[in-house]
Amino acid sequence: MSVLVNKDSKIIVQGFTGSEGTFHASQMIEYGTNVVGGVTPGKGGQTHLDRPIFNTVKDAVDQAGADTSIIFVPPAFAADAIMEAADAGIKVIICITEGIPVADMIKAYSYVKERNSRLVGPNCPGVITPGEAKVGIMPGFVFKKGTVGIVSKSGTLTYEAADQVVKQGLGITTAIGIGGDPIIGTTTREAVQMLMNDSETECIIMIGEIGGQLEADAAKWIKADGNRKPVVGFIAGETAPKGRTMGHAGAIVGGSDDTAEAKKRIMRECGIHVVDSPAEIGKKVKEVLG
Repeated sequence: MSVLVNKDSKIIVQGFTGSEGTFHASQMIEYGTNVVGGVTPGKGGQTHLDRPIFNTVKDAVDQAGADTSIIFVPPAFAADAIMEAADAGIKVIICITEGIPVADMIKAYSYVKERNSRLVGPNCPGVITPGEAKVGIMPGFVFKKGTVGIVSKSGTLTYEAADQVVKQGLGITTAIGIGGDPIIGTTTREAVQMLMNDSETECIIMIGEIGGQLEADAAKWIKADGNRKPVVGFIAGETAPKGRTMGHAGAIVGGSDDTAEAKKRIMRECGIHVVDSPAEIGKKVKEVLG
């Protein structure tokens, strides 16, 4: 089992012929991901990277059976691209674009929810099920198949955690980079829930950061769910000054519960194995899996 993407996913790339779309689509294809085509308005009927180009997402769904989309569209047009994918019936929409205006995302978020599509991102590294599908910008060679799921707000810490897990002789079921923007389609809790319900995942790594309530909400859900599987947690941004935006647009400490210290306390109270340094993630996973 895997969550969100697997070898049977039929993936299209929105913004296929742009420089970012081209570079990452070629990496995805090289990895073995089932990319069935891409969308660039006005270029329908042509080919790119030996894959068909469609004018619209609906054309890609009708003609290639697409069910998953990855979006490399500039910020001003990315929310429209998300809504177009949802409207066409795409079930999993992964948006890599960073810097989408918040007002646009409010509209896109509601639109996707009403259509029962699953949005991951924006401002995320994507989703990977090792050996099956890489739908994102992560370095595929770092990931090996195994029984550990990863949910992370940080792209680079996703790869770091995967690398450590692999070096401990373990591997990954699916890694989900949920994105660091203030409004994202899939929360930490929702991503953790998917991995909890995945029969192959035996342990979950949950990487969060300062600001917001996502990690606290997830921790409380994990406790209420009976701590069915061990969860290893890390919160980035411990040394960040209060009230200052740090990197990700979502990483700003508002109230007292938004600090790294407070989040780690809540997570520990909920039975999560919290580490104080990202360098300890792999060892802790090995330890809890015995």
